[in-house]
Formats: sequence, structure tokens, C-alpha cells
Amino acid sequence: MWGHVTWAAIILGFVTLQRLGELALSRRNTSKLLARGAIEVGGGHYPLLVALHSAWLISLWMFGRDREVYWPALAAFAALQGLRLWVLASLGPRWTTRIIVLPGAPLIAAGPYRYISHPNYAIVTGEIALLPLALNLPLLALLFSVLNAVVLAIRIRAETRALATFNGPLAGAR
Repeated sequence: MWGHVTWAAIILGFVTLQRLGELALSRRNTSKLLARGAIEVGGGHYPLLVALHSAWLISLWMFGRDREVYWPALAAFAALQGLRLWVLASLGPRWTTRIIVLPGAPLIAAGPYRYISHPNYAIVTGEIALLPLALNLPLLALLFSVLNAVVLAIRIRAETRALATFNGPLAGAR
């Protein structure tokens, strides 16, 4: 009936459900922010971001669902999930997968934003490398890390410009 369910498939199922839940949260937060007068910027590259993350997850399912798990890499990935929750809690209703700017609102300076300008992007960078490594797929880790770096270069530039335009001069985008 179900066959043998591997640890890798369980892990991928968890990550897939997590990402789908985050998309739902992002949609809700985006709607509320836009209703408050927020502005979306950089939407042109958003489909590229979605495509990258979708391809990453689909590739992991295709090539990794039956792989042995390398537990140290998975432990590092799990630690990043704690940091991800810290980012979500710090941004609260302002967290979204899109670049949504609420003009005049102060930048978030709590939580990990006290220490680094783009903690969520740093976490995602680690996740994109570590989950394939946890499934013994180093070429996927390398491929998607390079692609993610290209997309993040575009995104961080757009976000930094947007925050500077709508929220004043920045020491670093949040």
C-alpha cells in the first residue's frame, strides 16, 4: 500500500508542509499590509524566486526521497529552523515572502535584525545548501546555492532600494 517510508521522505514532507504554511502566512500578512497602505516593490523578480524554491524542493523529492540521511547536516538544518522562527517572531505581521514596504514605518531592529541586515536570507542560504547535503546530494547543494546567490543579489538590491526610498536612509536594510 504505502511501501517503505524513508527518513528522507519524512523530512521532505515536513519541509514541504512548512513551506506551504509559510506561503499561507505570507499571503495573509501581505493582504493586511497592503490594506494598511503598504507598497509592493520588486515584484518582477518574485516569480524567479518562487521558481527557484519550487525547483529546489522538487529536485529534492526527485533525487533525495530514498537517500540515506547525513544526520550532522540535518542537525545544522534543524538549528536553522530555530533561527527561522526567531525571524518570523521578530517581524511578526510584517513577515512576507514578497518585498512589502510600509512607508514611514520604522525598520525592525529586534531579534536577529540587531546583528545582521538580512537574517532570513542568510538562513535560507544555509537551508538551500544543508538540506541537499543532509540527503547526500552535494551537486544539488552547489547548483541551488549558486542559483540562490544570483536571485538574492537581485532581491537584496531591490529591497535595500525600497527601504531607503520609503523609510529613509539605512545603515543596512532589514
